[in-house]
Amino acid sequence: MTGEARHPGGMEHAPIVVHRPSATGGRRVTVRGQILGLAHSDHDLVVFLADAGLLDPDLLLDDPAWVEWRGGRAHEWGAA
Repeated sequence: MTGEARHPGGMEHAPIVVHRPSATGGRRVTVRGQILGLAHSDHDLVVFLADAGLLDPDLLLDDPAWVEWRGGRAHEWGAA
């Protein structure tokens, strides 16, 4: 081992990425590189993750081992 923290499933990066806010509002959400949709709220994000098969996704939103918030603060959904 290199001493680096491992994320769920042995990945080196969080499997869920909430991308930077779009110009019109909302943020693209991907899981392991697959686009789930454009979320406009924490509720949207939780629904996407539940539909993807994750149990209790609301408990994962602030866990950096699971979710990476890119290009903006966590839980901010307005236009860039």
